Amino acid sequence: MSADTTTSPKQKGGWWSLSPLAVFLCLYLITSLLVNDFYKVPITVAFLLSSCYAIAITRGLKLEQRVYQFSVGAGNKNILLMIWIFVLAGAFAQSAKQMGAIDATVNLTLHILPDNLLLAGIFIAACFISLSIGTSVGTIVALTPVAVGLAEKTGIDLPYMVAIVVGGSFFGDNLSFISDTTIASTKTQDCVMRDKFKVNFMIVVPAALIVLGIYIFQGLSLSAAPQIQEIEWIKVIPYLIVLGTAIAGMNVMSVLLLGIFSTGIIGIFTGMGFFDWFGAMGTGITGMGELIIITLLAGGMLETIRYNGGIDFIIARLTRHVTGKRGAELSIAALVSVANLCTANNTIAIITTGPIAKDIAKRFHLDRRKTASILDTFSCLIQGIIPYGAQMLIAAGLAGISPLGIIGNLYYPFCMGACAILAILIRYPRRYS
Repeated sequence: MSADTTTSPKQKGGWWSLSPLAVFLCLYLITSLLVNDFYKVPITVAFLLSSCYAIAITRGLKLEQRVYQFSVGAGNKNILLMIWIFVLAGAFAQSAKQMGAIDATVNLTLHILPDNLLLAGIFIAACFISLSIGTSVGTIVALTPVAVGLAEKTGIDLPYMVAIVVGGSFFGDNLSFISDTTIASTKTQDCVMRDKFKVNFMIVVPAALIVLGIYIFQGLSLSAAPQIQEIEWIKVIPYLIVLGTAIAGMNVMSVLLLGIFSTGIIGIFTGMGFFDWFGAMGTGITGMGELIIITLLAGGMLETIRYNGGIDFIIARLTRHVTGKRGAELSIAALVSVANLCTANNTIAIITTGPIAKDIAKRFHLDRRKTASILDTFSCLIQGIIPYGAQMLIAAGLAGISPLGIIGNLYYPFCMGACAILAILIRYPRRYS
C-alpha cells in the first residue's frame, strides 16, 4: 500500500466531511419516521449507502487508498473487540435458551418480584449490575434475554422492556468507578474519581429516581402474570454465574465464556444433547451476522469522517465563540456529544475531546470535577440514544427488534440528559460551579 495512506487526518474538514452521518440519519431515521415503519429501511443498507458515499467524497486519495482508509476504521481494535463480544454473546444467549436457563430465570424473577414492581425491579437490577461491573454492554448482554422472556410471559411490549434494561445499563456506565468513561474523564481532567462521582451522583440520581417513579406508577396497571411453572433451580445457575462473575469485575469475554461452558455442562446434565449445545451456539453466532456487518460498516464510515477532518472541524466550530462559565460548560457538553455521534464510542469521544475540555476549563476557571462529570454524562447520553451504538445494536440483536423501537421507549438517558443540561443552566451543584 502506498506510503501516503495514513490514519491521520490530512484534509481540512468542513460540513461536507460530516455529511456521511447526515446521509445515514436521513436514510435510516428520517425515512423510517416518514413511512412510519422502522423495518422499511434495513440499517445495513443505510450504512452501506452512507459508507459508499463517505468513500466517494474522500479527497486526495485513489479509490484503492480510500477503501483502505475505510478498512482501517472497520479493523480498529475496539471494533474487533466488540465483534468478539457479539460472537460470544450470541453463543451464550442461544445456548442458554436451548437448555432452559432463560425460562428458569424468568420464572424465578416472576416468582420473586410482585407484578406491580416488575418494571421497577428490572430497572433497579440493570442499574445495580452496571454500577457493579462498570459496563453497559455487559449489563445488556446479561439482562436482555431475561427481559425478552419476561415480555413474552407477561405480554409487556418487547421494545419497552428492552429499553428498561438499556436505560438502566447507562446508570452504572456513567457512575461506576471501574467504567472506562469514568477513568477516561477523570484522567483527562486530572481529578480524583471519588470527587467526580460526588458531582455526577448529584446530577444523575434525581433522573434515576424520576424514572424509577415512572416505572413504579406504570407497573401498577400490570395485570397478574400467568401461572408459572415450577422453577428448575439448576438451570438458573448459568445466569447466577454470569451475574456473579460480572459483578466481581471479571472481563466480559471471560464472563461469557464461563456462561457458555456452564450452559453446556448443566444442559447436558439435564438432558440436552452434546450436539444440540453445539448447534445452539452455532445458531447464536450466525444470528449476530447482521450486527457484525453493521459494526464493521459503522467503524469504517466513522473513521472516514475522522480522516476527512470532520471531528477536528466540529471541535473548532464549537469552541470558537465560547464566553462565560455557562457557555464553556455547554460547549464541552456539545463537543463530547458531537464526537460521540461521529465515533459511536463514548470512551473514545471523551479521550478525543478531553484535552480540549481541560483547556476550556483552565481558560474559564471551571471546576474539573464538574467538567469530568459533563464529559461522562453527555457521552453516555448520546451513546444511549444513537441507533448505531454498540449497546443499542446488541440489545436489538438479542431481542430481534429494531434499534429505533428501543429508542422510542427510552426514559433514563433522556431524563439524565435533561438533568445534566439543567445542572449547567442553573449552575448546579453550586459548590462545583
